[in-house]
Order: sequence, then C-alpha cells, then structure tokens
Amino acid sequence: MTTDTLTTMSKTGLQALLTPKDSVLLLIDHQPFQFANLHSHEPTMVVNNVIGLAKTAKLFGVPTILTTVVEERGGFLIKGLQDVFPEQKPINRTFINTWEDSRVVDAVKKTGRKKVVMAALWTEICLAMPVIQALGEGYEVYIVTDASGGVTVEAHEMAVRRMVQAGAVPMTWIAVLGELQRDWARESTVPAVGEIFQQHGGGTGVALAWEMQLLAGKTGGA
Repeated sequence: MTTDTLTTMSKTGLQALLTPKDSVLLLIDHQPFQFANLHSHEPTMVVNNVIGLAKTAKLFGVPTILTTVVEERGGFLIKGLQDVFPEQKPINRTFINTWEDSRVVDAVKKTGRKKVVMAALWTEICLAMPVIQALGEGYEVYIVTDASGGVTVEAHEMAVRRMVQAGAVPMTWIAVLGELQRDWARESTVPAVGEIFQQHGGGTGVALAWEMQLLAGKTGGA
C-alpha cells in the first residue's frame, strides 16, 4: 500500500475517525514567548482548549508527546498543561520544525500509531512545518485548530488552508473528545468526560453542570 493510497483511504469511512487505540497526540511549544505574540485567538481560550485536549488524551490513554523550543529563552511549558503530565519532561529542541528532531519522530514511531493529532504555537510555523513533513512520510495528521494559534488571524487561517491542501484534517478539541468517546454506552469514561466538559467546555460545561444538578435533585427527592 502506498502513502497516497493510505492518505486517500483515511479521508472517509469509519476508519477516518479517531480512536484511542490508533491515535497519538503531539503538543508543540505552548510556552510564554509563543503566547506573547498570539493574536489569532484570545490567549486564555487557547490555554483552556489545549489543557482540555491534553486531559482528553490522558483520559483515553492516547500517548502524548510534549515539546518546547529553546525553553531557556522562550519559557517552560505553561503550568496547566504540564500539570496534566507532571512526570513528563517536554522534548526541548532547537529545530523550528519539530519533525526534524529525531527524538520527536522516534517517540511517535515508538507508539506504532499512524494517526497523529497535533496542536502548536504558532500555527503558521511550528504547526505547519511538522504537519506537512509528517504527511509526506505517510502519517495521517489531524490538526486541532482551536488549541493552536498564530501571530494574526490571517496567519492562522492561511496556515490551516495550506495544511488542509496538503492533506491534514482540521478539528476542534471537543470534536477530538467526541470521537474518542464515540458511544455513551462506554460508561467507564463518561464521568471524567463530564468533568472535562465542566472545566473546559464553556457553555456546554455550564449546561451539563445544570443537568447534573437537576438529576441530583430528583434523586434526592426520591
């Protein structure tokens, strides 16, 4: 099977959806210096979304690789994200293109998974470069656009267009959560999914919290 065939097959059908067993998450450079010139999104929303994405991956057992670039100048990984994986030391590199660092590529290969979910700061550089290279090496790449951001709205949007033209699949972090959960009958993860929604899901989390309060009230009344 050629890379072209693999990529074409991944675009449609049930096999195009993410599952916990075939996915790996790569989070790139969510550091203070990168946030300082983030203007495509409200920075606090990207913080919220990438932490929600990381918690989702941890819940479903999706291997997660953390990276930083020259952290001695650009700053350590943001605390909320590092706190999700407190024992993991991010791969600190000098390459602007993460995929040129053999340690990162080896870490992905070690998982044995071909669906690589990526989010990064900035979209137009630190996300686009590794996405385009990984696609060329036969990986199926999913980009989490609301857990990423660029120096301008245009920079972010043009980068997303470029990556989609190259074959990447754009998603939001809640869409990732939904695909990994897939079936509400998978009750073992439902309580934690609810917690993630309440902590990071905005209006969805507020509505869910209200529903849980109503259910608790009915149970108490019984």
